Amino acid sequence: MLARTKSSALLGVHALPIEVEAELRLGLPYFDLLGLSDQHARARVQAAIKNSGFELPQKKITVNLAPAGLRKDGASFDLPIALAILSAANLLPPAPEDVLFVGELGLDGRLRSIRGALPLAVSARDAGLRAIVVPRANAAEAAVVSDIEVLAVETLAEAAAFVSGEASPEPVRVAVDALFAQPHDSAHDLSDVQGQVHAKRALEIAAAGGHNILFIGPPGSGKTMLARRLSTLLPRLSFDEALETSTVYSVAGLLGERPLITERPFRAPHHTISDAGMIGGGSHPRPGEISLAHNGVLFLDELPEFKKHVIEALRQPLEDRHIHIARASGMLAYPAGFMLVAAMNPCPCGYATHPRRACVCGPGETQRYRARISGPLLDRIDLHVDVPAVPFEELSRSRTSETSATVRERVLRAREVQSERFAGLRIHCNAQMGTKLMRRHCVLSPPAEDLLRQVIDRFAMSARALDRILRVARTISDLDGEPQPSAGAVAEAIQYRALDRATSAGARPPTQHLTGGAQTP
Repeated sequence: MLARTKSSALLGVHALPIEVEAELRLGLPYFDLLGLSDQHARARVQAAIKNSGFELPQKKITVNLAPAGLRKDGASFDLPIALAILSAANLLPPAPEDVLFVGELGLDGRLRSIRGALPLAVSARDAGLRAIVVPRANAAEAAVVSDIEVLAVETLAEAAAFVSGEASPEPVRVAVDALFAQPHDSAHDLSDVQGQVHAKRALEIAAAGGHNILFIGPPGSGKTMLARRLSTLLPRLSFDEALETSTVYSVAGLLGERPLITERPFRAPHHTISDAGMIGGGSHPRPGEISLAHNGVLFLDELPEFKKHVIEALRQPLEDRHIHIARASGMLAYPAGFMLVAAMNPCPCGYATHPRRACVCGPGETQRYRARISGPLLDRIDLHVDVPAVPFEELSRSRTSETSATVRERVLRAREVQSERFAGLRIHCNAQMGTKLMRRHCVLSPPAEDLLRQVIDRFAMSARALDRILRVARTISDLDGEPQPSAGAVAEAIQYRALDRATSAGARPPTQHLTGGAQTP
């Protein structure tokens, strides 16, 4: 007899429908599994069936996962395989055609959690199915998806009882609104950072426009503190953004007990990370750090210490906001819409710009240190910000600076302006503007255009650097409530290209800046 059950396979962060076919026929007892790379599933399924109280007839078992040409990894097919075999052996009626089954089986018949329950539930809903049966450990994350029943089971016997009609599990419900109402982490606040008015201003601009930012300064100047507080300035995640981010974590198996991620992720990988760890992939493909930072912040501390090929791999994701990974088994796509925050020292010893400590690095050493970061990558970082050492007098002051909540209010107002500007488009901030939109929304006055022309010619900046300056100037105007970028906004945007100017002039980056408004380079 031939029996079928419906399942689904992960391909990147998406899921594709899979049909599990099982047939029992006369012959020597043998279990032939086709279309699945994990051949260990045969032993798991056979042991789980026996330990759940079922006795299979001594026949040849053939199971096929169609389409057979699609590579399928993971153990989530154990449950649908077992149910199809039991149906083919006339021990169970045929499985419902409008229900999708996923789950890994233990040898004792218990169901273990799987990766990707969230996108699998989305796949079942999009296929028009009525319900999805998942392990109880994955029920909460799958129940985030609306318009489909999520049925949780703990054992193969419970799933068999559902198929036979002997039991009807209650659909699992999750109060999504309550998840968003939970208090967010307030351990990091911008008011904790003493001094660094210029760097805080740059951080506010980055948050308002979604710009990438690089902090340059000596050790202990507060670069990491500033980076960790960027998330507190960003708008809260919308439900669609939370679903996208949670899908990535679900596929990576990192969702844990949280059914939905409601805070913007902050990822800070060590500089020894591999290229697969950063961009994703591997023998069993997983999302990398750039995808785990989707809709959040990716912080790279000590940027020149990362392997060159690792940081150079960031070029395309920074532009396209997604990453395509080509493997022999096929092409995978992962989202990568992150904000990059990086930090570096001005020289190998770190004290080139320190007011009281002498730098021991020669010009050649400093040049080689900075050359570890290529010009094309620097062009994709909108703001290069000098973070000088903070004197003791500033650190010892009891004066309280602005909180993250206060700055976030200004960021939200600027983002609202951008939402109106890009209404109807899949663009969320100024950093995502294309060239045509930028020409339309960044109309410069003659003084501003003349200033920009002089700077581009003097420092031989690239076309991409010009593009970044205009985007940052547009964000500054949004924060200041100006309809178009003024000469002051352009001048302030130019001063955030410290490495461009330092490379052209052959000098060290300056450490003194105005905190805003007009400053000529």
